Amino acid sequence: MALDLLELDRSVQIAKEAVLGGADWIEAGTPLIKSEGMNSVREMKKALPGAKIVADMKTVDTGAMEVEMAAKAGADIVAMLASSDNSTIEDALRAARQFGVQIMMDLLTVPDPVKRARELDALGVDYICVHVGIDQQMTGRDTIDFLKQIVKEVKTPVAAAGGIDAVTGAEAIANGAAIVIVGGSVVRSANVTDSARKIRDAIDHAEKSAAPRQSLEEELISILREVSTPNISDAMHRKGAMRDIHPINLGTKIVGTAVTVQTFAGDWAKPVEAIDIAGPGNVIVIYNGSNSIAPWGGLATLSCKIKGVEGMVIEGAVRDVDEIRAMNYPVFSSGIVPNAGEPKGMGEINAEITCGGQTVRPGDYIVGDESGVVVIPKERAYEIARRAKEVEKMESRLYEEIRRGKTLAQVANLKKWEKA
Repeated sequence: MALDLLELDRSVQIAKEAVLGGADWIEAGTPLIKSEGMNSVREMKKALPGAKIVADMKTVDTGAMEVEMAAKAGADIVAMLASSDNSTIEDALRAARQFGVQIMMDLLTVPDPVKRARELDALGVDYICVHVGIDQQMTGRDTIDFLKQIVKEVKTPVAAAGGIDAVTGAEAIANGAAIVIVGGSVVRSANVTDSARKIRDAIDHAEKSAAPRQSLEEELISILREVSTPNISDAMHRKGAMRDIHPINLGTKIVGTAVTVQTFAGDWAKPVEAIDIAGPGNVIVIYNGSNSIAPWGGLATLSCKIKGVEGMVIEGAVRDVDEIRAMNYPVFSSGIVPNAGEPKGMGEINAEITCGGQTVRPGDYIVGDESGVVVIPKERAYEIARRAKEVEKMESRLYEEIRRGKTLAQVANLKKWEKA
């Protein structure tokens, strides 16, 4: 159980809950060690004397010194980066034997991990960690594929880390991992003990899965349907949100790629023509530039719904709101008026436009819910979706801690982290 948090008291509480769910090892993660120093290791050992404590030092130099420091604080295993020079690793191993701890080497970002794993095996390290880092996971790199390359090359026990949950944990064990290192899927869970227990059960009964994996596109869409627009905005560092665009139908959600329309006040020709181009998985996004005359209404909405278009977003007005609400179809707009314009045919379809203050290109991902609409650049869509999921997990855990009696300021430890 890897604790990549900043607050020691929260980490200790989560660690206790994880051990109740079946975690054997507890890792003081690098962010926690940087935040709290070796006291994080001491407190973990004191709170959980029966668990093995891993100090994820990510050491690349002064190996013996850092191993001794971690060992004296109570660590049983010290994690170093595999990119360290062999002299650093050899010195760390000598210190580890002296102080009775073990060394785990982390292959994170190593250019040739298979070659380096063989070299580490020959050096006599205790564990080799196949690790796809958080930022690498966001771009679609897969721990299990990485693991398969390594286990057949070494005799040293191999650990798998990076985006591990119950399914991938079982898959890792089935493909030769001796250890699975789990982080966010448990740490950010509202019920840590239950989440840890599910992974424990899964790895104890691991079998190779015959089911085909989701494609990245399928996974992307699935995640975007699970997360909220605030989650996505947070993942984009408070960017991407359209300004003054609101849902006509509360409780509806859109997820899809943009078919864009540039038109002029009340000209409904190009918006309606876009329905013929769009289809399932698309969102029609329109710039109309006027809240006083509508280029969209009930007939266009019905046409979209029958065609299977995901939904529509307009900077401009819509009308026939009673009909649109009766259809319960996702429509987002900046205004509502009763009067329609005319089909003049000006503008264009599938050009770069601005809608709600955001640039939208054909193929960009659009997500809308009761909080509004966000635009995700198509090049970063998978990464942003994964980061949004991590935001959702973290908030789920914070909600649970608030329900237990802490205030938000206490959970976030605001006074400690305010700028001095």
